[in-house]
Amino acid sequence: MKKIVFEKNQQYQLDAIQSVIDIFEGQDLNNSDFEFSLSDDRAGSLKLTERGTANNLTISEEQLLENIKKVQEANELEQSEALEKLYYNDPPIDNSPITEDSIWTDYPNISIEMETGTGKTYVYLRTIYELNKTYGFKKFIIVVPSVPIREGTVKNLEITHDHLQELYDNVPVNFDVYDSKKTNAKLTKISNFARSNSIEIMVINISSFATDTNIINQIRERGIKPIEDLQGTKPIVILDEPQNMKTDTRKKAITNLNPLLVIRYSATHVNSYNLIYQLDPVKAYDLGLVKQIEVDSVIAQNDGSGAFVSLDSFKLAKKSTKAKITILKNEKNGVTKKSVTAGTGSDLFQLSNGVEAYRDGYVINFIDSDEELIEISSGNTLYKGQPQGGMTDEIQKDMIRATIENHLKKERELSQKGIKVLSIFFIDKVANYRSYDPSGNEVAGKFALWFKELFEKAIQNPKYKDLYPYETKDLHDGYFSQDKNKRFKDSREGKSTIADNETYQLIMKDKEKLLDINTPLRFIFSHSALREGWDNPNVFQICTLNETQSTLKKRQEIGRGLRLCVTQEGVRNRERAVNRLTIVANESYEVFARSLQNEIQEECGVSFKGRIKNARDRTKVELKKGWELDQNFLDLWNRIKHKTEYNVDYDTAELIEKAVEGIKNMEHIPKPSIQRIKNEVTFVKDDGGNLVEVGGYVKSSKDRSVDTSNFDIPDFIAYIQSKTELTRDTISKIVLQSGRIGEVFNNPQLFMDAVVKAIKIEFDRLKISGIKYERIADQFYEMQLFESTEIESYVENLIAVKNQDKTLYNYVLIDSLSTPERKFAEECETRDDVLFYIKLPSWFTIKTPIGGYNPDWALIKPIVRAILD
Repeated sequence: MKKIVFEKNQQYQLDAIQSVIDIFEGQDLNNSDFEFSLSDDRAGSLKLTERGTANNLTISEEQLLENIKKVQEANELEQSEALEKLYYNDPPIDNSPITEDSIWTDYPNISIEMETGTGKTYVYLRTIYELNKTYGFKKFIIVVPSVPIREGTVKNLEITHDHLQELYDNVPVNFDVYDSKKTNAKLTKISNFARSNSIEIMVINISSFATDTNIINQIRERGIKPIEDLQGTKPIVILDEPQNMKTDTRKKAITNLNPLLVIRYSATHVNSYNLIYQLDPVKAYDLGLVKQIEVDSVIAQNDGSGAFVSLDSFKLAKKSTKAKITILKNEKNGVTKKSVTAGTGSDLFQLSNGVEAYRDGYVINFIDSDEELIEISSGNTLYKGQPQGGMTDEIQKDMIRATIENHLKKERELSQKGIKVLSIFFIDKVANYRSYDPSGNEVAGKFALWFKELFEKAIQNPKYKDLYPYETKDLHDGYFSQDKNKRFKDSREGKSTIADNETYQLIMKDKEKLLDINTPLRFIFSHSALREGWDNPNVFQICTLNETQSTLKKRQEIGRGLRLCVTQEGVRNRERAVNRLTIVANESYEVFARSLQNEIQEECGVSFKGRIKNARDRTKVELKKGWELDQNFLDLWNRIKHKTEYNVDYDTAELIEKAVEGIKNMEHIPKPSIQRIKNEVTFVKDDGGNLVEVGGYVKSSKDRSVDTSNFDIPDFIAYIQSKTELTRDTISKIVLQSGRIGEVFNNPQLFMDAVVKAIKIEFDRLKISGIKYERIADQFYEMQLFESTEIESYVENLIAVKNQDKTLYNYVLIDSLSTPERKFAEECETRDDVLFYIKLPSWFTIKTPIGGYNPDWALIKPIVRAILD
C-alpha cells in the first residue's frame, strides 16, 4: 500500500487552524515574511535566554482576550467574559501572610473541539507549522494522557512529515518523544530542545513529569532540574485529550512547564476554556466527515424462562457494600435484562418485579467486593465476569456470526475499490480467545473456536469463496498484554502497565501494515482496555463481546472506527454509501441509539437524533431486467458518457475589476494598540478568619496606539503572489486601484491575509464561470459499472419506483431527507414532460477547478418547438 495521502484544503481543518492563528493578531510577524528584519529595539516572537531560544508573546493579555472574542464571534460561539486560566497555587486560606510564593502562577488556555475521526492530530500538527510561519514561534510541547495516544501522535508526526515539509518549504523541524525509560538519552533531548533554533516538537506523557519523583523534576549534574530547560523556552503547550488531565497534580505539572499558552484539543471537553472552534458530532456527521453509524442488534427473544444473573460491579459505602447486577425484569413490554443495585438480604424475585425464575433461592446472603463475588441463598456463588443462566454463549456466538457476515459482504463490495475491510472484537477476558492448558501450552478459547467454525461455514457461500487466498488462522489474531513469562493476560481498564505499553506500540506501529490488502489479517481481537488511542480508518465493524457491562461509554467504543476509509493508493474515499460503521450490539437498536444520543446530548449539548441507523433497515437497490437495452437510457448515456478535460478562460481586466471591488468592501485594517491596566486584588477575612478574595478592580486603564513608523514593510506583493498564483503586475494593479495600500502600515499580516481572501473569492468565481470542457478522445465511463457496483441504503433514503419505464432501478436513492430532493425525484416519475431520469452514481465525476463534482441527476425531456407570431 502507498503512503496515506493528506488533503491540504479541507475547509473545516483550515478554519480550525486559522482560528488559532487569529488569536495572536498584533503579535510580531515571522522575520522570514519581511525583506528586512524588525528593528533591534523591539522584541520579536523569539528571544535568546541563557538556556537557549524561547517563545515570546508581544501582545498583552487584554489584546489576546479581544482577539479570542473576535474569533468566537466569527465562529458563532459564546464569547468569553475573561481570559480563562488555570492556576498552580491555591490562594491562602489561613492567616498566613500573602507572600510572593502565594501569588497565583497561571497560563492562558484556549480550546478546540473536534469530533473523533475528523483529523484532530493533523490539525494541531499543521497549526504548529502555521504558528511558526506566521509569527516565528519555535518551541512546542504536546502533552498526552496515555501511551497509546502518545504512540498515535508520534506515528502521525512520521507519516505527515513529508506532506507538511512540502507545504511549508522544508522548514527545519525536529520532533521526538520523551521516553522516561531512557535516562541519558531523554535528558540530552531536553537540552537539545532548549538550545535548537529549529522548530522543536516534543511529545511527552503527562505521567513522565507529573510528580517530584520523575527524573525530569530532580536536580542533576549541572545543578538544575531538566524541566528548567523546558521552562526557559516558554513553550506553546498542546494538550491532547485534556479531559484526562484534570486532576490537581496534572494541572500543576502542566503549569510547571511554564507555558506561553495552552491549546486544548478534544472531542469531549469537560471544561471548554475559551472555546474558539467547534466541530461537534452533528456537524461532522452531517458534513460526511465521519462514517455513518448503524446498529446490528443481536438479542435473545423470549429469554425469560431461566434465571439470568450477572455481577457487574460494586458500590462501596461506609455502612454496607452494594452490588450492581444484571437480571431479568418485568417491564411494560415484557421481560428484559436490566441493571439493578442489590444489597445483603435483597430478594431478586422482588427486584425483578416478580419474574418466576427468581421465586426460590435468589436472596443475596453475602457480598465480598475484595474477592469480587456474591453468595445466593441457593448456595451458588457468583463471580464478577461469570454470568449464570440465560443465553450468553448463544448471543455471543451469534454476534460473531453477524460480524463475519457484515465483514464479508462489505469486503466483497469494497475490494473492487481497493479498500481493505477490518473488524474489531473487544473482549474483557483474554482466556475467551487464548488460554493455556495445565502444561502451559497455548490453546484456543471459545471465541477463537467459534470464529473458526462460523467463518469457514460463511466462506463456503459462492459469493465469498474466492475472496481470500489465505487460511482461516491467518485472517484473525489477538493483541493482548503479556506477563514476564510471555503469557497473554488481561489488561486493567483505566490502568497502564509496561506490558500494556508494549502492546499499544505494536498496534500503532502496525497501522499502515494493517491497511495493506496483501496483509492477511482482517479480524482483530483485543482486550477492552486497549480501545483508547487505537484507531484505523478501515475499521468497518466493531463487536463488543463483553460478559459484563463495560465502564467505557459508547462514544469511546465507536470512536475506534469513525475515520473515513482509505484506498490502497492512500486516498480517502468519501462516499457515504461506502463509509458505514456497523456496531454489532447485544441490545436492541432502540436502546443502543437512545443511549448514544443521550451521551452526545449530555457531553456536547447537541441532538444526534435520527442519525444512528438500524442495519436491518438496509435494502438492496437493484437494476431492472433488460436495463442495458432500454432505448431512453442508451440515448441519455451516449450523450453523457464521454470523459472530459477543462480549460479555464478568464479576462484579467475583469479579475482586476472585481478583486478591486472586493478589497474596497473588506473591513478596515486597524493599527495594533497597547492597553495598560493596573489591577489591585483585595482579600478580606471571612467569619472563620480565612483570607478570601473579594475581587479585583481596575486602578487605572489607558490605551495607546502603537507607533508603526519603525515597522519594516514586508514584500507583500510576493506574499500575496505565493497565495494566489497571480503575477506581480496583476497584484500590484489590484492593490493600487483599491486605494487601501496605506493600511499595510497598520497591520501588515492582517492586511495581506485580508487581501488574499478577497482576491481568492473573486478568482474562484471567475474560474467557475469561465470553464470550457472538451471531450477526451476514446475515453468513456464504462456502462458495466452500473452492474458491477452494488447499492444498498436505508429505507428512509429510498423512494420506491412505480413506473419502471422511466428509470433503471427499483428504488431511487436520495442523499438526504431534505424535501427539495425528495420532491424532485417524485416529480420526475409523475411529470409527463420527463421521459427518463436517473440518479447518477458516485463514480460519475467531473473535474472542476475546485475539485471533483458528482452531478446528481440526468434526465430526458421532449423537445418542444414554439411557433412565434
